[in-house]
Amino acid sequence: MQLAAALAHRADLTTRRDVLLDRAVRSALVQEGSPPADDAAALLDEHAGVSAQLEQLVVRINLTNTATRIGERSMTAALAHREMLRSRHQALLRVATAATPAGDRMRAQELRLLPTIEPRELHEQAEAVAKELRELDLAIQEVNWTAQLAEA
Repeated sequence: MQLAAALAHRADLTTRRDVLLDRAVRSALVQEGSPPADDAAALLDEHAGVSAQLEQLVVRINLTNTATRIGERSMTAALAHREMLRSRHQALLRVATAATPAGDRMRAQELRLLPTIEPRELHEQAEAVAKELRELDLAIQEVNWTAQLAEA
């Protein structure tokens, strides 16, 4: 199985596990005289089975990510770097937005708000980070479609 297929299967299992839990919670308590919509105990048993499948799959994905290389980095390191880039990009954009005067003064007597940091420079930095993020994401996606899932 390819890593990309395993990642899609992980997402499906995660969704299924969450739906089973939601159904069990909704069926855990009913009004007197009303039958439950589902068997909460059976749903919890199924939830446990799906969780076990998910655990096994996540172990195989993590083993694959540790063994797979993207340039000089392991896939695990590349994924951590991608998360850092996403966080940095979001931080730069948030501060740039906060430093941009809104122009919502009604009268000249009202206080002017002045930026303490240059928004244009922050946007330029954000664009550079976004480019690096796109390139890394493409490299990760390429490897996801070529790497074979490790055995546990």
